[in-house]
Amino acid sequence: MTRRLARTAVAFVVASALWFFVAAPQAHADDRSKCQHAVEKAEGRLDRAVQKDGEHSHEAEERRRDLNAERQRCWDQYHQWWNGKEHRWETEQNWDQEHHDNMQH
Repeated sequence: MTRRLARTAVAFVVASALWFFVAAPQAHADDRSKCQHAVEKAEGRLDRAVQKDGEHSHEAEERRRDLNAERQRCWDQYHQWWNGKEHRWETEQNWDQEHHDNMQH
């Protein structure tokens, strides 16, 4: 009986380790893709507001705040934010600098 219990315990530990190294990173990636999608949608809404109403319009500023809120949610959860213009995850909380750079161009 003790051998069977030991084998069961070993099997449980092995299965848990496999989950940790295989399933857990995938779950993290899936969650991060939801964050990426939310940021991309917010970027699209901002782009449409700028095209329709102008860069400095009230509507564009509201969409910019929404976009920054989505980026902040990503940052709070993953310590990264999605940069849709560059198609990459950023590891510095510098999205305000991106807006400043765009205003100079």
